[in-house]
Amino acid sequence: MTSRGDSDFLLDCDVGKIRAVSPARAKNLSKLGISTVRGLLENYPRRYIDLSNVETAARASIGQFVTVVGTVDEVVEKQPRRRLHILEVSVFDGTGVIIATWFRQPWMAAKFERGMRVAFSGKVTFEYGFKRMANPYVAFLGEPGQEQTRLVQMLAVHPATEGISTTWMRRFIANALEQTADMSDPLPVALRLKHRLIGKKAALRQIHFPENRTQMLQARKRLAYEEVLRLQIEMMRLRRAETRDGEPTAHVPGQRMDELRAQLPYTLTSEQEQAIADIVDDMTAPRSMNRMLLGDVGTGKTIVAAFALALSADSGCQAAMMAPTEVLARQYASKLGPLFDAAHISWGILTGATDSEERERLLEEAQDGTLQVLFGTHALIEPTVSFAHLSLVIIDEQHRFGVNQRAALRMKGPGCDLLVMTATPIPRTLALTLYGDLETSYIRTRPGNVQPTHTELISRDARGRAYEAIKEALAQGRQAYVICPLVGLTRERRAERIEDGSLFASLANGSDISDPKAAEEEAARLQRDVFAGYHVGLLTGRMNAEEKQRAMDAFNVGDIDVLVATTVVEVGVDVPNATMMLIEDAERFGLSQLHQLRGRVGRGAYPGTVFLVADPGKDDVDMRARLDAFVSTTDGFELAEADLRTRHEGDVLGSRQHGAETLKLVNVIDDAQLIACAHADALEILDADPDLVAAEHKALAADIERTFANLDETTSRGA
Repeated sequence: MTSRGDSDFLLDCDVGKIRAVSPARAKNLSKLGISTVRGLLENYPRRYIDLSNVETAARASIGQFVTVVGTVDEVVEKQPRRRLHILEVSVFDGTGVIIATWFRQPWMAAKFERGMRVAFSGKVTFEYGFKRMANPYVAFLGEPGQEQTRLVQMLAVHPATEGISTTWMRRFIANALEQTADMSDPLPVALRLKHRLIGKKAALRQIHFPENRTQMLQARKRLAYEEVLRLQIEMMRLRRAETRDGEPTAHVPGQRMDELRAQLPYTLTSEQEQAIADIVDDMTAPRSMNRMLLGDVGTGKTIVAAFALALSADSGCQAAMMAPTEVLARQYASKLGPLFDAAHISWGILTGATDSEERERLLEEAQDGTLQVLFGTHALIEPTVSFAHLSLVIIDEQHRFGVNQRAALRMKGPGCDLLVMTATPIPRTLALTLYGDLETSYIRTRPGNVQPTHTELISRDARGRAYEAIKEALAQGRQAYVICPLVGLTRERRAERIEDGSLFASLANGSDISDPKAAEEEAARLQRDVFAGYHVGLLTGRMNAEEKQRAMDAFNVGDIDVLVATTVVEVGVDVPNATMMLIEDAERFGLSQLHQLRGRVGRGAYPGTVFLVADPGKDDVDMRARLDAFVSTTDGFELAEADLRTRHEGDVLGSRQHGAETLKLVNVIDDAQLIACAHADALEILDADPDLVAAEHKALAADIERTFANLDETTSRGA
């Protein structure tokens, strides 16, 4: 029997420590991302098979998944050729016979004897005159001296890989549970009692080997709660550490905010006004602001942020606004710069492409306090950048930055206020899960001056009709985007297509091949064959900063009529004259990503049109339903919820948000109540024990430290 310390130590050991896991099998497990015993136990089932449907052999329908209970009538072993062992076990239940077959599992033969009672669960087929099941789940129901198991109602199906079947996975997990039977439980007893949660050992056993649905749900609730609580505490501690040093600035609204409002040629929506009021309340309070501005595409988040920047300037302080890409940073500077000039707010923009002379000037003005607002990219967090009195940090598309990057900028102004923004509509439950310690302001309504956008799903064969619609818009002086999922073909694939002639054929006639559309090749084809009378431009993440800016500037002023791009234009690009968009291989994008792309058109006085080019197969019901849902609504929050039901939280956000990959069981839509409970518990724990040093929190603290110690700090870059 292992001790608790031995079990806990074994959890973080190589998976090869588990019985039956040979070096070769350990290598195969690594293909599933499983390298430790803990990783094996957290390889949760992807689905469950209902074994409660007990049927007679006579009534079992072909193609149906059933459980048949009977008596072993015959055990036959065959070896039609070398290394191929076939075991056939016939079971009679009084109404007929079912034959179960196992391939290359000779050890199974010793488990069966004529006359013993068993239950087979599997899909019924009909071959060679008999109803059959291949590799069914078997339960031994007992005869004296024979192996006995209980007839469970559910069978877990685990993710498998080459060389590791679901049967072998079950065996490995069962051995791991036995070898770590005395593992400690990270959840304090008080929390388990409060929410009626089962223990960690029982939860792991029941999630992998439930006897019924009730056991599975008990296990899932316990493990999902643990995931959320762990992430909530981690994110809250990180955010609190960012604001621990320094006293917040007492901001005072003044003339610059009034002057900014006077420049607006439109009336703000009630939601924009409420968001501004929330920010003013936070920034004038005797504590640091920690707020997230969540807004749908085209709802006017940028102008709300402008009021926060103006409030900082009114108070004699400085502010920094960091964007994930140079394109987006320059977009904000060009949009807000003229308004700030009129409101007597000094501003500048700092990116990796800023020339040395301009950079030196900006650094000097930031350091002496004469520069009030500095827009920029990652360049803002460089050690050479310092501020006289930085009181406000705004981070746009903040999930694209690592935790350390966000903290590095905020530390340039100890105690400064923080406003994070995202154009990715995030349901409240996801916001609470990943950003639980941030107050949130929501903007869902688009201003009345924003035109509606029509969306249409077309087949690849109908692409010509979309081209004609784009040409009509171009003839009226409008502009268009063509979005491709790839930048360009790989060198190897390009060589293959040159060799077989398909590259030249497709470039010549635009015919489809198996490859998804690549922006570089598509731009060349469209310029020559489709939009020969217009200027086709290219914008991808592979281009350097100067090339990107040149392309965007040309599109902004109308020198480029059709911009072929990747998802580098997904966020923040604002060209009011662009009214048409064609998205190639639309099935390759998530709903939230498609929604962001759609938000690039219809931003001016004219309505927008988006064509989704895709051919969902007749059998691909999920893809068709997803694209139909996108066509039917322009509500980003509704689409985000639909996306979250089928995709990982980090995928919906566009990158792996810090900690999101630790959520293996949580569904942020269905688990709203559980998330709210974990959020409240995390706040209570940290308020009482900020450093988790109390005896009842030591196991939880160790679990949190282990979970997040090796997470990569990644920054998503444009495609």
